[in-house]
Amino acid sequence: MPHKIGFVVVSSSGHEDGFSARELMIHAPTVSGWRSPRFCQFPQEIVLQMVERCRIRKLQLLAHQYMIPSKVEFYISESLPEYFVPYQAERFRRLGYVSLCDNEKTGCKARELKSVYVDAVGQFLKLIFHENHVNKYNIYNQVALVAVNIIGDPADFGDESHITSREKLIDHYLGQHSSEDPALEGTCTGKSDYISPLDDLAFDMYQDPEVAQIIRKLDERKREAVQKERYDYAKKLKQAIADLQKVGERLGRYEVEKRCAVEKEDYDLAKEKKQQMEQFRNQVYEQLQLHSLVDAEPMRRPSDLPLQPLTHSASPRHKQQVPSLPPQEESAPESRFAEPFLQEKPPAHPPGPSQHSTADQSPPATDPHLKTHLQSVPYDERPLPATRKQPAAAALEPEKSDSDVSEAPKRGAAGEPEPLTEKALREASPAVDVLGESLVAGAYSKTWSYREDALLALYKQLMETPAGTPKEELKSMLRASIFLVRRAIRDIVTPVFQASLKLLKMIITQYIPKHKLSKLETAHCVERTIPVLLTRTGDSSARLRVIASNFIQEMALFKEVRSLQIIPSYLVQPLKANCSTHLAMSQMSLLARLLKDLGTGTTGFTIDNVMKFSVSALEHRVYEVRETAVRVILDMYKQHRAFILEYLPPDDSTTRKNVLYKTIFEGFAKIDGRPTDAEIRAQKKAATEEAEKRKKDEIKALQGQLAALKDIQAEAQGKEGPSMEVESQDTQGGKAAPPPAPEIPDNHYLDNLCIFCGERSESFTEEGLDLHYWKHCLMLTRCTHCKQVVEISSLTEHLLTECDKKDGFGKCYRCSEAILKEELPRHIKTKECNPAKPEKLANRCPLCHENFSPGEEAWKVHLMGPAGCTMNLRKTHVLHKVPAPLPAGRGTAVTKTGTSGSKVGSKIPTPKGLNKSSGRTYTKR
Repeated sequence: MPHKIGFVVVSSSGHEDGFSARELMIHAPTVSGWRSPRFCQFPQEIVLQMVERCRIRKLQLLAHQYMIPSKVEFYISESLPEYFVPYQAERFRRLGYVSLCDNEKTGCKARELKSVYVDAVGQFLKLIFHENHVNKYNIYNQVALVAVNIIGDPADFGDESHITSREKLIDHYLGQHSSEDPALEGTCTGKSDYISPLDDLAFDMYQDPEVAQIIRKLDERKREAVQKERYDYAKKLKQAIADLQKVGERLGRYEVEKRCAVEKEDYDLAKEKKQQMEQFRNQVYEQLQLHSLVDAEPMRRPSDLPLQPLTHSASPRHKQQVPSLPPQEESAPESRFAEPFLQEKPPAHPPGPSQHSTADQSPPATDPHLKTHLQSVPYDERPLPATRKQPAAAALEPEKSDSDVSEAPKRGAAGEPEPLTEKALREASPAVDVLGESLVAGAYSKTWSYREDALLALYKQLMETPAGTPKEELKSMLRASIFLVRRAIRDIVTPVFQASLKLLKMIITQYIPKHKLSKLETAHCVERTIPVLLTRTGDSSARLRVIASNFIQEMALFKEVRSLQIIPSYLVQPLKANCSTHLAMSQMSLLARLLKDLGTGTTGFTIDNVMKFSVSALEHRVYEVRETAVRVILDMYKQHRAFILEYLPPDDSTTRKNVLYKTIFEGFAKIDGRPTDAEIRAQKKAATEEAEKRKKDEIKALQGQLAALKDIQAEAQGKEGPSMEVESQDTQGGKAAPPPAPEIPDNHYLDNLCIFCGERSESFTEEGLDLHYWKHCLMLTRCTHCKQVVEISSLTEHLLTECDKKDGFGKCYRCSEAILKEELPRHIKTKECNPAKPEKLANRCPLCHENFSPGEEAWKVHLMGPAGCTMNLRKTHVLHKVPAPLPAGRGTAVTKTGTSGSKVGSKIPTPKGLNKSSGRTYTKR
């Protein structure tokens, strides 16, 4: 009769952390299954080895809700190469493939269960997964498989034992069939190809493991009752099975909800779900009167037993789950349910006594071969040869009956841990002398439950230590306890690890203060355990990493530990080049969190050690570490500002080529309220566009004025002809009149004119203008650093962007002026500068550091006017040299003075027509 076939995972092409292919060997509501690496290459493959050579009748796949492969191919093989090289294609025979739905109709919220009926013989099954269906949830293009189930029966090897067993089975079948008992129709004894619903994948994936074990036992007793014609008892069992199936599904949902609550760290909800499960389970057991049905076994809660397989069992189920037992030990409730389920599966498929004996005879022949694989594939997926010898001792374990199975947990709970080995005794001799050999033996036991019990017993012993105990004895107990805690922190089983943290917390926060021990004992506890705890923050298990990191953060905030400043000194030690990715990320994250909680100063964190560690972390190969280092540096800058700049390279164009440093310096600018480079570029671009537009408008207006001046000049020349003749006659024999102002041809209008201050002079030749710019122009100044003549209005921009010494200047975010970098921190700290206003509201003078009205004309008024800038040395020099006013009869001087005065406020010189008008007025007078 086909039944569920156990298997082990021989190899896989890869997996994501926490989703190994070994998860496929467990069938329970809370399993996560296998998941391919992110952005993997296709196809992906998994190779399974069945416990024996089988004839496969049915294959079942439970797909993920959104990591769905488009196609899955099946290959089967009799054996693998003796030396395990990459699989040779000719050794596997292709069975076919199945296509999976893209799950768009359900919105990727349902999982597809695909069942395929086949007829193939072999011992190795290979699954090949093709490219995934694309959807918005599968952002890493992964494929996944939640569970796989193999149903079949052992293949006929041809030896006499199997022939005998087969003949017995045929005789038994014929005997039952000849009775023509209608009660047997449709049962497993009535059809040779009947597959029990209890072997279906859907049964295990939605049933509570403990209830599933009870249902299988009841189903076996129901078949026995039918064969013994105890129909009333069989009817009672049938009803109990139907009710228990509903109970199992409900408990399975509760278990999933509890697991989700734990992942979200909602421990109140998790506790509520656990209590709800216990209460519901007990009520159902009482209602169904299971004491009389299954000898009260379900009422037993084997929570203190190790999860170890029994070698006598004929069921392949316990064999397929053994490699995944260590991970299952991390969740205590699930391991409790799984244990009886693993032990009592044998009665699931044997229909009668003869079949039961057959099943009991065949597994011992293959058991050593199976155990070889189970022992050789504990925590990795390295493939093994098909055959390997097993030590004889492993195959000589005594077989047990069903009654032995039910009593085994009770004996295990009352048993003692194995004695200490000679090596362990030498290593733990100081602890043995203080705590006793039995307790230390439990801490060294190979069974995780004994290790956990030893730590809890030590916890209780330390809590009950009387206050008057001598100090030396207290110190000895403390040091022995820390020795065991340090060992337990390295334990891979989560309950043991958590028990060690609980014990360590109690020692630091309760035991030492209660007995008034010195700080040296607290320092001993921390220094002995913190290096091991930091190592566990790099564990491959995400859950253990989080637990370890949270405990370190919590311990650093203990008032007993905080004053010692030990933990910060470990966190700022430079990252090693060969340290794991998880370890580096955890250490950097811990540093960032503790900095916010503790700050710098008397906490062990200083500006020096934090900045040196963070700057070195900027070169780390892991992106997350570099990003966290940037956040730490920005947080430090918020608190200490200018002191942080000493540990960073100068803020120049070369440094900003590095993206991280560019991010850091732009972050500094945002913290200071200064515009970033991007914002400065945008502002400059807008200012340039506005200046160009204004220049075009000025040119257009100037052209209009020139056109008007030409018209005025032409009209004036036409009217002045007769008057000029009269003037020449009136002045004959008399004193000659002053000559009119010299006319300037239109095409030489800008000659002898300073385009900055608007002053015109006959001495303004090419050399004269250079001299004027160099010494006298009130709108210009010389840069004291590069000796270049620049406009005063653009002096700040020149010092920051154009000057030969521009790298030595920085911009103050308050006054917007260029300050020497060595003086910038003091300048910013004192806050004595006059804050600048936005460019649209006011101009900023770099000489007198005052704000004045905006616009180009305002610059001339400020720099050249008598009430303007007091720090413009050229203006003060000119004012000292201004001569006394000339007599009214010196008309030429008056005209020149008036002309220069008209040039002060504008770049546009006074039109020529006005000069002629002034001359004409003087002549008539």
